[in-house]
Amino acid sequence: MSDKTTRQGPNMSRRSALTTAMAAAGASTLAPRTFAATPAGGTIMQQVLDEAYWAQVASHYDVTREIIQLENGNWGMMARPVLDAYKVHIDRVNRDNSYYARRGMGADLEKSRDAVADFLKVDPDEILFTRNATEALKALIGNYNRIKPGETALYADLDYDSMQESLVSSMAKRGAKVTKIALPEPASHDNVLAAYREAFDADPTIRLVLLTHISHRTGLMIPVREIVAMARERGIDAIVDAAHSLGQANFTLPDLDADFVGINLHKWIGAPLGVGIMYIRRSRLPAIDHDIAEAPRNPDSIETRLHTGTVDFATQLTVPQALAFQASIGGPLREARLRALRDRWVARARKLASMEVMTPDDPRMHVGITSFRVRGKTSVEDNKALAATLLKRFGIFSVHRTDLASGACVRITPALFNSFADVDSLATALETLDREA
Repeated sequence: MSDKTTRQGPNMSRRSALTTAMAAAGASTLAPRTFAATPAGGTIMQQVLDEAYWAQVASHYDVTREIIQLENGNWGMMARPVLDAYKVHIDRVNRDNSYYARRGMGADLEKSRDAVADFLKVDPDEILFTRNATEALKALIGNYNRIKPGETALYADLDYDSMQESLVSSMAKRGAKVTKIALPEPASHDNVLAAYREAFDADPTIRLVLLTHISHRTGLMIPVREIVAMARERGIDAIVDAAHSLGQANFTLPDLDADFVGINLHKWIGAPLGVGIMYIRRSRLPAIDHDIAEAPRNPDSIETRLHTGTVDFATQLTVPQALAFQASIGGPLREARLRALRDRWVARARKLASMEVMTPDDPRMHVGITSFRVRGKTSVEDNKALAATLLKRFGIFSVHRTDLASGACVRITPALFNSFADVDSLATALETLDREA
């Protein structure tokens, strides 16, 4: 289902798009709620500024009113029609139990997988459901078999902690080395590319690089496609962490041109907690060993590369409803709105002498997530205290992030249910703190 199709036309086209997608997923008995409004016509930016439309979007989320929620990076809230669908799937799995599981659920799970494959623009046999991006990336890193003793794997300070540790542990078992680089601050498109180019050229033993598309620490979005191409020219494979990028940035997997990718569906896609995707390009499947719980009897199947055991089947069955809800908004509009929410508070924060914004303004380098700190205040304690002040004094919930080469910071993560008023409140709070500094 294309963004162009779902964003055109009046309300009926939105209702039919959502209903069709849910019916195709085997959920035709559900009664999906649909949007009551369409954004005003005109350019994407005019639609981004249509607060009446975004209030309608927000009305599909049951958001706490205790605080202004600007910490949406942990996981994404399900929209109400997705939550309703999830409850229906939970009831059926619980009620029909193995009678359903051993007779019809397999076909329904294939429909869910096919919906994801269509959304990602890859073949269904190149993806596998996981419980999260971490599980997918652990399998890719731990079972990658193309690195030899004495060769090197590379990662950066902005990569996710668990993925850094997975790389270190896996390379130690294989007798390989690891090298860590710090991405430049302030970052730019050119100096990030240069950082990877210089690292690759400085060590001809590098055979594997971990790339994080959008960092959970600062929201920095790196030019993955260009880095993958640069690595490939040098005989280096890339494993890409897209945990935070799918659904925040508007892209499909061919846009990244990566062979190995781990994805979350419960962050920016808004599926229930506990579902992700592992992608392996079909031609590269031999580079990933089979899971230790799987006999190598079917080496050409991605399903042998990860063994999860029993999972929350209702979560996986609900994924098409989450995709349909997002498609009814459209990828370009969703990305533009998240970027506009971010840019609105950042524009005011950059004028404050006491505040340091960690994420560049180049739209190629960010979407919604951005981090900041008080200048010179780089300790974990400083930034815990800053996040606590935002909550206690101003009712704004955020989170501190650690382990940047330059120190800690506070992360701000808006969601589609946030308004311009929410991020204006953040900017006003920072201006107050700046005056008091």
